[in-house]
Amino acid sequence: MLSNITNKNITDLDLWEKSLLFAELSAIAYKDIAGALNLSKQIGFSNANFFDHKGAQGYIFETKEDLVVSCRGTQPNKFSDIKADIKLWPTKSETFGHVHKGFKLEADKIWKGTRTQVVNGNKTTWFTGYSLGAAIATICVARCHHHAPSVSIGGLFTYGSPKVGLRTFVKSLNIKHYRWVNNADIVTMVPPAFMGYVHHGEIEYLNAWGNVREYTYWQRFKDRRRAIWKGLCNGSVDPFTDHHIMDYVKHIQKKITGKEYPQE
Repeated sequence: MLSNITNKNITDLDLWEKSLLFAELSAIAYKDIAGALNLSKQIGFSNANFFDHKGAQGYIFETKEDLVVSCRGTQPNKFSDIKADIKLWPTKSETFGHVHKGFKLEADKIWKGTRTQVVNGNKTTWFTGYSLGAAIATICVARCHHHAPSVSIGGLFTYGSPKVGLRTFVKSLNIKHYRWVNNADIVTMVPPAFMGYVHHGEIEYLNAWGNVREYTYWQRFKDRRRAIWKGLCNGSVDPFTDHHIMDYVKHIQKKITGKEYPQE
């Protein structure tokens, strides 16, 4: 099931509809140009512009009223992505505070290549991404908010995002951000807290069965143990399997259709 926003503005969708839409666009960002154009048109977008700036890639999707910047995440066969992930040390951001150096370098490429279209688009602009793409989207929306205040920013939706910056950067980012976390997704736990990194955004949490739940200490306590047990039973490592973008899509679809997974 794909979303359909034909003749609709994204602003008019509810939280769950927006969340599914942006999860789909984060997944579509990995498609080739023909595939991305075909799938985005099925959803209701009129155009899909691919960008590739020195290895930092993604799409700008457009309707008459909305523009969506969807950043690609880590691709193991792309050395630039691997380098971005391992450059852990904080560096001065272009706005306020400090951010992950590797993420900033990738965001530099994306923002340089997309800024003109975003600033001159005269449309409500949204940012989204998965994994490394989520981190890049977070830094880019901060740049947009700081350097292009005339742009109407709809919001930021991320999936499986790592921690992007230190506390000053996070506190300075006054943007509505819905940050989706699927149970034990290991990428959401890095970089380590002892380096000063913290998360930004309002967490939307999927439990060990893939159902939307309030993110509480007791919920996480239960789910961490469920994740270990599921991994032992299935012969898999749950923190890694929970990172797949299509699991985010599938679970949010269940929420929308009102068909929760049975919890044994």
